[in-house]
Amino acid sequence: SVLPSPAPPTLPDRFRMFRSCEWEVLERSLNILQASDFYWGPLSVGEAHAKLQREPVGTYLVRDSSQGNCLFSLSVRMPTGPVSLRISFQEGYFRLKNWFSDCVVRLLELVVAGTRNNPLHFDEMGDTPLV
Repeated sequence: SVLPSPAPPTLPDRFRMFRSCEWEVLERSLNILQASDFYWGPLSVGEAHAKLQREPVGTYLVRDSSQGNCLFSLSVRMPTGPVSLRISFQEGYFRLKNWFSDCVVRLLELVVAGTRNNPLHFDEMGDTPLV
């Protein structure tokens, strides 16, 4: 048998073990994210919220999650201030509430399009919907 190659060096060490098909999804998505203007990598929640505090409502960024069970977090400037939402990764799909995709950027596109007509509500945001 052949030993699988080690994780590509572009992936942070904190990522847990994945099946090979999940690694492919994760690596492709991370490469797309790294080419975007809104991925900030290992930014703390406090740093993310400080950056967003000065930005218009609706501005967002994606950062590495500080939670061990999540890979990424979406931090958004809401009318009441910045909030952070965890993007989970399960069975090869990134998930945010009822939306899912095999690419984080595509997931965000779906959320942006979907919330125009159907705002999201998260416990972290209180009564303020995400539009």
